[in-house]
Amino acid sequence: MFVNAADFCAKVCAMITLTRAAWRHHLLILLIAAALVRVAVYLLFPATFAFEQTGAIHGSSSFDVYAVNLINTGVYGLTPGVPDAVLPPLYSVFVAGVYALFGRSSLAIALMHTLLDLISITLLVMITRRLFAVRGQVIGVLAGAFYAAYPYLIFQNLTLIDTPLFITLLHAFVYLVMLLRQRERLDGITWVIAAAAGITLGAGAMVRPVIVFLALPLPLWFWARLPLTQTILRLIPVAVLSLLPLLPWTVRNYGVYGEFVAMSVTAGSNFYQGNNPDVIPLMRAGYDVQWTAPDPALIHNPPASPAADRERSALALDWLRENPAIIPELIWVKFLTHWSIDIFPSLNPTEGADPSAITSGDAAITAAPDGGVTITGLPQGDPVAEYSGGAFALGRVIHRYYVGVLLLFALIGVVVTARQWREISLLWIVQISMTLAYVIFHPSTRYRVPTDPLLFVLSAAAFVSLADVLIRRRRL
Repeated sequence: MFVNAADFCAKVCAMITLTRAAWRHHLLILLIAAALVRVAVYLLFPATFAFEQTGAIHGSSSFDVYAVNLINTGVYGLTPGVPDAVLPPLYSVFVAGVYALFGRSSLAIALMHTLLDLISITLLVMITRRLFAVRGQVIGVLAGAFYAAYPYLIFQNLTLIDTPLFITLLHAFVYLVMLLRQRERLDGITWVIAAAAGITLGAGAMVRPVIVFLALPLPLWFWARLPLTQTILRLIPVAVLSLLPLLPWTVRNYGVYGEFVAMSVTAGSNFYQGNNPDVIPLMRAGYDVQWTAPDPALIHNPPASPAADRERSALALDWLRENPAIIPELIWVKFLTHWSIDIFPSLNPTEGADPSAITSGDAAITAAPDGGVTITGLPQGDPVAEYSGGAFALGRVIHRYYVGVLLLFALIGVVVTARQWREISLLWIVQISMTLAYVIFHPSTRYRVPTDPLLFVLSAAAFVSLADVLIRRRRL
């Protein structure tokens, strides 16, 4: 009996020691687990991720083309040796660097993306610790775990896509502006932080320019804690130095096009895709509006030129001016799409011959006999055709419940953290600004997910608050 009691006590002590050791190294354990999950998923589904073997690139094949052409010709362009600015450059340059070091390898891309995820998880935990004076460490680890286990991001960040790089730059920028606001004096360290924040913001814009929408309301968050003068002094160097990464690219674009092109020649295309007569029926049917394009007869300049991009913007603006009554419904449909707990698009085009098109785009859009909408005409073997069935159908169900539960807890988190609004409102600004950006242009799950980990901070805060309440009740 005494021996058994001694053994029991020894086991309990060992468990306590192990638990304490695990908590001391909680971040390291979380990062190792996140990395192992991603490597395991890559190895389990080589037919999905190993594009150098299958020839099918999940994500965007354009990044691969840019990277290969940059290595082979030294010129950034979709056509070898012909420069363009169809897409912002930073992610393609990143891919070219990976290819130059390790060869054209999907495994190398997956491992580098995993490394970016680990950096982002670390930044998320650090952000959360600074946001919450009480229980910040616990909330941060939980938010990091939600990110690490997020099925959609695990899949997407193993493909050839700019999301992991953008998430890292977004989290780095958020962390740096937090440090900047918390500095008590305008000393050398403060200016270094401001410079780093500005350069990070500029780099983020060279991946996805929508990050600029986040920067615009930041003065309000600074002003909630600091005098107006301090707010201005801290943010001016951020704004000025954010232009530094953009300057060489803008100069290069002027040489290519003979006019000012700040980022790319697709802003007008994106704006048109989100503001034309087919947006509402397509989104209600579950299709991405990337398949819409104006009638080629209405574009009088070369398709990939800045002038053609302005023409697309003008067509969208003309449609909005001519149809003001439809704007509230358009905004509402895009808002619901952005915040859908289901993966959007829920439907994807199918392979096949082009039917009679009602909109001229990459695929053919037709009215179905039942009054709905169908899209066909994808090239044979296009990976997009796979996303509506098979294992992806199960993934959609998992995503619905994973995001649905965390979104519900995030809404609870907004309430339970309301008293700390001067700090927590930074998270609101992130979500509101990105929602606004994609309601102006066009939303999809792929575009929203970079801000989901910061939303999960509110989810984690709600979980911890609920756990505290339950523990106190049990003690009573």
